[in-house]
Amino acid sequence: MIVILSGVAGAGKDTIKNKLIERNSNFTTLPSFTSRSPRATDIPNVTYNFVSKEEFERMIKDNELYEYSLHHNNYYGTSKKLLQEKIKEGKVIIKDIDVNGTESLLEVLKDDVKIITIFLKVSKEVLLNRLNNREDHLPEEEIKMRLNRFEYEESKIGLYDYVIENDNLEETILRIEEIIKNS
Repeated sequence: MIVILSGVAGAGKDTIKNKLIERNSNFTTLPSFTSRSPRATDIPNVTYNFVSKEEFERMIKDNELYEYSLHHNNYYGTSKKLLQEKIKEGKVIIKDIDVNGTESLLEVLKDDVKIITIFLKVSKEVLLNRLNNREDHLPEEEIKMRLNRFEYEESKIGLYDYVIENDNLEETILRIEEIIKNS
């Protein structure tokens, strides 16, 4: 089973994913590949699989990805090989991904594996506050870029099985655990 967490940048996808995995021994993650540079808080091959832009473009050309997108001037994508390895482990895969990636994964995997999609919703005010107070201190231009994508991301809510207002971390985690348990 794959559980896809989506939402605007700053909705809490990564925090929730990490807490779910920490609390549930049968949950795992599948880090995306990205061409962006690691941040101080990133752990290579855990947070993301970091590759150069040239290497990412080679992966696209060689059809090694289920999906990919250019997001905030960097590539992000899901490796076919790594996802198949994770599915064979038999664990619940928690994948945080943007709305375009969700759409692509649903299309290519819908007949192969059970997928639950969850959109984490936050208000624009809460989002701005989270972006301004992140540990990795985003540059002003990146904050603006993420805020500009807010309406687009929210316009895709119809793709999702569940929409959860993420205004209380513990309640959100409990709700997601309950959704997974009942699926």
